[in-house]
Amino acid sequence: MNPELSTATQPSDTSRPAGEPAGHTGGEAVLDVGPVAHGGHCVARHEGRVVFVRHAIPGEKVRVRLTDAGDGAKFWRGDVVEVLEASPDRVEHFWHAADSMRAWGHGHPPVGGAEFGHITLARQRRLKADVVAEQLTRLAGFEQVPAAWTGTVEPVGEADDGGTGLGWRTRASFSVTPGGKLGMHAHRSSHIVPVLEMPLASGAINALRLWDLDLQGIERVEVAAPADGSRPLVLLAPAPGTKDKRLRAIAAAMPAEVSVAAFEPMAGTVTQLRGRTWVQESAVGHEFRVTGEGFWQIHRDAPGTLVAAVTEFLRQGDFLHPGAVVADLYAGAGLFTAVLADAVGETGSVLSVEGAPGASRDARKNLHSAPQVEVVQGRVERVLRQKPRNFDALVLDPPRAGAGKAVVGQLIASQPRAIAYVSCDPASFARDLGYFRRSGWELAGLRAFDLYPHTHHLETVALLTPAP
Repeated sequence: MNPELSTATQPSDTSRPAGEPAGHTGGEAVLDVGPVAHGGHCVARHEGRVVFVRHAIPGEKVRVRLTDAGDGAKFWRGDVVEVLEASPDRVEHFWHAADSMRAWGHGHPPVGGAEFGHITLARQRRLKADVVAEQLTRLAGFEQVPAAWTGTVEPVGEADDGGTGLGWRTRASFSVTPGGKLGMHAHRSSHIVPVLEMPLASGAINALRLWDLDLQGIERVEVAAPADGSRPLVLLAPAPGTKDKRLRAIAAAMPAEVSVAAFEPMAGTVTQLRGRTWVQESAVGHEFRVTGEGFWQIHRDAPGTLVAAVTEFLRQGDFLHPGAVVADLYAGAGLFTAVLADAVGETGSVLSVEGAPGASRDARKNLHSAPQVEVVQGRVERVLRQKPRNFDALVLDPPRAGAGKAVVGQLIASQPRAIAYVSCDPASFARDLGYFRRSGWELAGLRAFDLYPHTHHLETVALLTPAP
């Protein structure tokens, strides 16, 4: 599943009821909303103190419920409960459970995962572009937005969803209420809100109607429904002490066409309950087996979109061609590896590196018929040291935390001709880009894609090259 979009967020303060302010007597404030900030907030000020406001739009005047307002805190947090002066880009939220004003009107915080649902899609993309620009100047060290980026966040999949930005998720993560009902966590809260729909999820996920089941004994539910319509998989994370008989009873209550498995996140184990413990994904002319919680892009059109952007960048500079030597780092089940192998042919070579043992096993199965591919399980920096090569290009798609200074240093030491960097977080990408720039590398190209409509998330693809 996609960890950066998990709805099962950890609580920030379990010593007080969800949404109750800490160390503040009033609980509400009227604020003029300032610019957007990374993380799905807007910036406002109250009596000289910064307040990060969710469910607002820059330029609005709003009444905010302070959800995290300790007297000694450097900044506060709050949710909009009333709009006093609305932006022309404000629309009615498509999902009642995620609508801040409606949720607080019923006495509880909204669920996370759709924090931009009150904004037109066009304005959402402009706000995301503002965030990218701010991160590039603040963290990557550019004095102004670099010419390598057009300054726009590109829409994806509009022809499929009718321009609504809904139904794109092929993966979804849920929590379970103490009473055994399917739910989702509120942002930075232990409070779980029961849900009866997930509008961002595909029709195949909603058709399972997991909210109708008694899920007592389960702490978390992960669902994968491949975009090509092949067999879905439901993963159940049992609470401590839950018996196997109970797990199998829950599995039996699900539709017959669904595979069901139990998983232990800490141990990394997946146990079959019914059907198989993996899903079959079809993308970019290949079939991919993805086991359990193995990573796969969650937007139905993400694999094709990202692969096309990466290969276009690399081909423009003649870094990807028959006979080329390339590497796919943080390779997962082998999405980029398979396409790179096609491009370099049997006269070239592809080193595929993945740290997670399960994903690495999937990659071996998915790429067994490509003799030019070597699949290695291990840490990226260690594998690159152990297998030095004269790389034409490196492709990396790290987790949300980014590659980090040590890995960037090893990438540079490998002396590739180019690097294609795929990122799901503009802050960690900009930080890593700063490391590259300080080592004499340049940003040769950058594209940004709105692969997560109605959330603050986006995906970027960058081409980095050594300075001449």
